[in-house]
Amino acid sequence: MIGLRALRAAVMTAATLGGLSGALAGLLTEQGRRARAAIGVLEHLWPAPDGVYADDGGDPLRLAVLGDSMAVGVGVTHPSQMPGVLLALALAEEAGRPVRLSTYAVSGSTTRDLVPQVDAAVRDEPRVALIIIGANDVTSRMGTGESARLLAEQVRRLRATGCGVVVGTCPDLGVVRPIPQPLRMVGHRYSLRLAAAQTAAVRGAGGIPVSLANLLAPEFLARHADMFSSDRFHPSAVGYEAAAGVLLAPLCQVAGLGAGWVAPVVPLRSAAALAVGPSRWPPWPQKRHA
Repeated sequence: MIGLRALRAAVMTAATLGGLSGALAGLLTEQGRRARAAIGVLEHLWPAPDGVYADDGGDPLRLAVLGDSMAVGVGVTHPSQMPGVLLALALAEEAGRPVRLSTYAVSGSTTRDLVPQVDAAVRDEPRVALIIIGANDVTSRMGTGESARLLAEQVRRLRATGCGVVVGTCPDLGVVRPIPQPLRMVGHRYSLRLAAAQTAAVRGAGGIPVSLANLLAPEFLARHADMFSSDRFHPSAVGYEAAAGVLLAPLCQVAGLGAGWVAPVVPLRSAAALAVGPSRWPPWPQKRHA
């Protein structure tokens, strides 16, 4: 998601959004300091689990994963829980053929950092690419217009090679509880504004945007103990499984494995997001979780 050092940048972003008073800017600075102290340190930082999944000797479908720490899967306790692995296995099941996973994502990346990732990806000629990016753009004070423009350029580069592209847009930073109010509300508003700009840019570039904020925020708010990892900042294995659940269908579409995907009009809320009860995840992750 976002790096701890970037919280200071988030404070500076907040101070510039509306000419905030010195007193309020000071409050946000103090809240950033407290948030850094509250957020834990992860014990497990796994290398990318690249390779061929469901290998049967056939020609594999090539899946590239690009972006930031959420694309990498920072926060899981085993490589098998990383989103790239979850999606590679699910795509292999849907396609009835092996999937070769190649991870180019780097934790802490902003949209500016996508250029070398895409450089490396296009050399491997992927059939499908997943990009998750945006949270670090918020905290590094990158303008939403510039961020969206840079993202569109990289989506076009991938599409020019014949690769289908799905983009998980900026997650809602307002669900990260260690960030206190009103700093959390600043992050919430900015991240949603960036996600909206990303959505328009990705569509214009020929990719498929998936609103992680709209689709996942109710789950993360209602089941924060389950959905976040031990650092209370990055998703847990359960959180990544929920994200994979909303990304699988559009990935299948761009891979030519199913009918046209239509984005849900309303968030996919579990029973816990409405009350206390079991999750109603989409069929694939619900089956895996069971």
